[in-house]
Amino acid sequence: MTQRRGLLIILSSPSGAGKSTLAKRLMAWDSGLSFSISATTRAPRPGEEHGREYFFLSEDDFKTQVAENQMLEHAHVFGNFYGSPAGPVKDTIEAGNDVLFDVDWQGEQQIRNSDLGKHALSIFILPPSITELHRRLVTRAQDSEEVISKRMQKSWDEISHWGAYDYVLINDDLDATEAELKTIISAERMRREQQPALQNHVRTLQDEFQEMS
Repeated sequence: MTQRRGLLIILSSPSGAGKSTLAKRLMAWDSGLSFSISATTRAPRPGEEHGREYFFLSEDDFKTQVAENQMLEHAHVFGNFYGSPAGPVKDTIEAGNDVLFDVDWQGEQQIRNSDLGKHALSIFILPPSITELHRRLVTRAQDSEEVISKRMQKSWDEISHWGAYDYVLINDDLDATEAELKTIISAERMRREQQPALQNHVRTLQDEFQEMS
């Protein structure tokens, strides 16, 4: 039996709060940490492979998996379905490795309420201010003014759900926030529920104690 069961690490934040950068740093920190590969009903784009970027499913197959409770979370976005298949995640955490999820608050709630929810660790990343959030979106120069405006409008809806998360970090210093994330994950890995071998160890101690009595 593995010494540790993996965690479902959920990172959420409004766009521009630094979540993607922090996720990349976590992946570089621990080679055993992997991103959850989502399933989608959209068509593959050039260069994408089934099982690498996404699991590409027909709409019927996707709905069947949802109906059979095989998706940890799912959503309908811009005409296509997206979701997180439970099977690969379960195999990964049973092998003692963690899985990283980049989902919004609705996805967090679905994962939390799933069969694997007791192994979930949810962390919300807050910006230091709305002004700074806007500045980051503008300076990264990836979106038009219209897109930035839409992202800003959506930000408060996402921020308003911060209270549903296990941990909430204010990302006013990237290095400090990274260190805090690592501390949280390291501690959560030691939770009693994450160590399936503990029960057998305690039984061994009990047997030893009885032999000495």
